[in-house]
Amino acid sequence: MAMLMDFYGEMLTEKQRSFLEYYYYDDLSLSEIAENEGITRQGVRDAIKRAETQLQDMESRLGAAKRFEEMRAGLNEIIEYSNQIAEYNLRHSLSKEINDYSVRIKAAAMTMLES
Repeated sequence: MAMLMDFYGEMLTEKQRSFLEYYYYDDLSLSEIAENEGITRQGVRDAIKRAETQLQDMESRLGAAKRFEEMRAGLNEIIEYSNQIAEYNLRHSLSKEINDYSVRIKAAAMTMLES
């Protein structure tokens, strides 16, 4: 749910976003949220379930979180292969060019992961 909130949280109402943040990030119980907000526990539960459904619907239509995870996995794979190329190069041919390229590839992938 946290990933979906990162991608689509701004599309929820302020109240929905607050309830999800209290529940998932602050680890408050439904009763604690209800007490803080002056509504029933059932009202909080219903609001959270509606917000979760909206987030899941947005993801099923847009798929941004899934694409992001796939891209992150691909970048991690590129970094791993770059490390393997550098290790192989050290053990076998010691080509400066291959070493430089593997370092550049890894740096580019890491930069993309961080942004």
